Amino acid sequence: MREENELHGEHDGHGEDERELAADTFDAAEFDDGLLEEELRRAAAVRDPVPTELRQLALDAYALYDLDARVAELTFDSLVDALPIRGATDAPRMLTFRAGELTVDVEVTGQGLMGQVLPPQPALIEVLGGPQSALPVPVDELGRFTSGARPAGPFALRLRTGADVVVTEWLRA
Repeated sequence: MREENELHGEHDGHGEDERELAADTFDAAEFDDGLLEEELRRAAAVRDPVPTELRQLALDAYALYDLDARVAELTFDSLVDALPIRGATDAPRMLTFRAGELTVDVEVTGQGLMGQVLPPQPALIEVLGGPQSALPVPVDELGRFTSGARPAGPFALRLRTGADVVVTEWLRA
């Protein structure tokens, strides 16, 4: 009967009293939102755990985050943009990054990285592969650079030219 009265808009007053009582008994000081958050984290870790590799990549990327750096946009990737060459096996991967007027061309081969900074200028390139692994690579007066080590996993480049710092997005070699 009570449900029919509520459906027709008629109230007997008991529902409002129950809501007021519930509001009065809730004490915000006793509610520990930190405990609730911890319980939710535990439940999520059991039901849908974050893969170990993804967690490590996130930590590595955050550790290398540079607030003052400009991000160079990937404008060409031979894996995506180039036409395949008939008969070519193990062709080098060609990458082009652009940040404003600065362009960095990179060739990734089995022997390592080589490339050029345009316009040519004094710079230092670091090949980033993790939070503690930044391999410095000098740039010559024509903007050319060579690294004898091919990145084993995801990598990014950080270019320092005077006061400017430019970083590329992370890619797999």
